[in-house]
Amino acid sequence: MSVNDNAQFYKENGYLLARGVYNESEVQEMRAAVEQIVKRAALAQADDNHAWQGDFLPPEQLKKLVLKGFHDVHYHDAAFTRAAIHPRMVEVLNDLIGPNVQLHHSKMLVKPPANGAAFPMHQDYPYFPHANHSMLAASVHLDDADEENGCLAVVPGSHLQGPLPHVGKYYLNHKEHPISSGKLCPAKAGDVLFFNYLTIHGSDVNRSERTRRNILFQYRDADDKPTEQVHFDWGMGLMVSGENRDFLNVKPSFELK
Repeated sequence: MSVNDNAQFYKENGYLLARGVYNESEVQEMRAAVEQIVKRAALAQADDNHAWQGDFLPPEQLKKLVLKGFHDVHYHDAAFTRAAIHPRMVEVLNDLIGPNVQLHHSKMLVKPPANGAAFPMHQDYPYFPHANHSMLAASVHLDDADEENGCLAVVPGSHLQGPLPHVGKYYLNHKEHPISSGKLCPAKAGDVLFFNYLTIHGSDVNRSERTRRNILFQYRDADDKPTEQVHFDWGMGLMVSGENRDFLNVKPSFELK
């Protein structure tokens, strides 16, 4: 797709799958970094299970599912700092957001083989609402992802509905929005799936014998301000492209207690 085609497709559908953003050696570097973070988390006894809870699955099934998730991975390994500002990543971000792009936060998600947990359908908006809805996720695939190992699914055009009511702010009513309602987005290692934070998305259980590892970067337009004082982070607002035109609003305001 051309720049204009990318922007138009994203505007209409709320997502874009960009192929080959990272090469094989860059993917290998990030895989090694993930492995080391998981090991350090285990040694620090901070490797909690982050599988979704709720009534979308029977309790006996939920107990069997595992999801390893760690926020702010660019604080843990420089491989992810390089990935967040990678020229090919920034090229697509400029198409979709504009010239002035900030990193909001990063996250690592690991679905282990056979029992990697599902993500029920949801919007990311409730977690960090913004005034102009420029916020998007860039899901970096470190493994090939398909239906068998729980690839992401999106509902094309759902971002045009605006914010929707969620169950306890976490996920949409699974009876009205089953995972099967989404369009599967199979991807190869090195591909990046971009989707707006209003786009309905989720993923099914990993039923394969293959791990599914993703790094998630959340980006926004530098002019787009949060509407609630939530999900703040010490590194929020890192400029990955262009400039911040608001000199007096370049980082979150924190108070140490």
